[in-house]
Amino acid sequence: MSEHKSSLGFLTAPPAAPRVQESRVASLYKKYRASAFLGIFIGYAGFYLIRNNVSLVSAVLKEHDVLTPVGIGIVANAVLFSYGLSKFFMAMLSDRSNARYFMPLGLALSAIVNLLIAFVPALSATVTLFAIMMFINGWFQGMGWPPSGRVLVHWFSTKERGWMTSIWNCAHNVGGAAVGIIAAWALQNFATSEADWRPAFWAPALVALFVALIAFLMIRDRPEAMGLPTIEEYRNDPAKIEVAENDASWKDMLFKHVLTNRVILLLAVTNVFVYTLRYGVLNWIPIYLTDQIHGTNVKDGILGFAIYELAGIVGTLLCGWLSDKVFKGWRSGAGLVFLAGVGIALAIYWWLPSTAHIGWFYLLIAIIGGLIYGPVMLIGLQAIDLSPRNVAGTAAGFTGLFGYLLGASLASTGVGLLIQYFGWNVAYGCLLGVVVLALILMMIIGKEERKLLAASRSHQL
Repeated sequence: MSEHKSSLGFLTAPPAAPRVQESRVASLYKKYRASAFLGIFIGYAGFYLIRNNVSLVSAVLKEHDVLTPVGIGIVANAVLFSYGLSKFFMAMLSDRSNARYFMPLGLALSAIVNLLIAFVPALSATVTLFAIMMFINGWFQGMGWPPSGRVLVHWFSTKERGWMTSIWNCAHNVGGAAVGIIAAWALQNFATSEADWRPAFWAPALVALFVALIAFLMIRDRPEAMGLPTIEEYRNDPAKIEVAENDASWKDMLFKHVLTNRVILLLAVTNVFVYTLRYGVLNWIPIYLTDQIHGTNVKDGILGFAIYELAGIVGTLLCGWLSDKVFKGWRSGAGLVFLAGVGIALAIYWWLPSTAHIGWFYLLIAIIGGLIYGPVMLIGLQAIDLSPRNVAGTAAGFTGLFGYLLGASLASTGVGLLIQYFGWNVAYGCLLGVVVLALILMMIIGKEERKLLAASRSHQL
């Protein structure tokens, strides 16, 4: 399918280059797509170094009366709310832009915002100003996922994209774990007092600027721009969704294949509850551990944050493998198993007595983190697979819009309100209710998915 023309200046997707000699196709394909994949992996991990560092220092902000739990929730929610909007609207630009420029630019701009927060005290002097800065940060953060989806759909065919997406999705966890390590190191070595939280912002931001340069050097937009055949032609593996609308306007494609697509809409709603669980646990780990376990400090809480993200690597890969090998492409089956596991582990985490050794808390944090990232990955993968490739990033961004706009809001501001006015028991009881809702929706999607799989297999026969 041809790329639709756009006028985005230097960001505009490059045109198809003259086809290279056939004898060079295989070697160049191997070289460029390995480089492109590593570029989006490293680049997307970089976004997580500077996405929402407020959560890392939430215990410091609360203990030293910089922000109340509600204030922390508002500031944390500002970046997630903005990110949800941006992930959708930036995806509409990204689907027509050069991924090599688009992703590094967003990462560099986000790093600059984090540096301003750290070095200009007035910008974090009030909840309102702090939230505005984090809102701006979230908008630039939305320039990370869409170009990654664009690269995945253009450089990897349907039969290999599931496994490659599960590997790429681990960039979430690599970046999330790395920021915990970098922030803890920076606070240990550069904080001027126990109340100084700013090193947790500026140190990861400096690393992110370097990562942006690496991503720029490695990413390539699409095979055709390098004089290579499309991935479908090269791998002889047609996309799941084939359309004969090469001449249709991009807006018509958006309306038909994203905004009114029943499965995409169901995935978007399910993502609300998946993201509520993801951030409803993650954002509050530092405060929960310091509140519940005697003798713990902010570094113990940050370690729990890092454990949650690292465990997601194992969970994401396992979920991708199960959905391919055990459930034979029925992604919802793997999603149901993982969500049920989240519910069980979350209940034990909540009921664990405060006298228990912190190691038990860390173990349950690891289990929850390992399990929740499976559904996070699956929803994005399904959105890409079930959309034409020239709106694939937008479809994934649409599900992310719901996840961050509504799910992250419930996880940050909503959970913050529950903690402050009703306590931890009510907060975690509500999160268990969210698990039930997510399971119900995943069952509905599973039925739709089975119909699509049956139709696809029937068409192949």
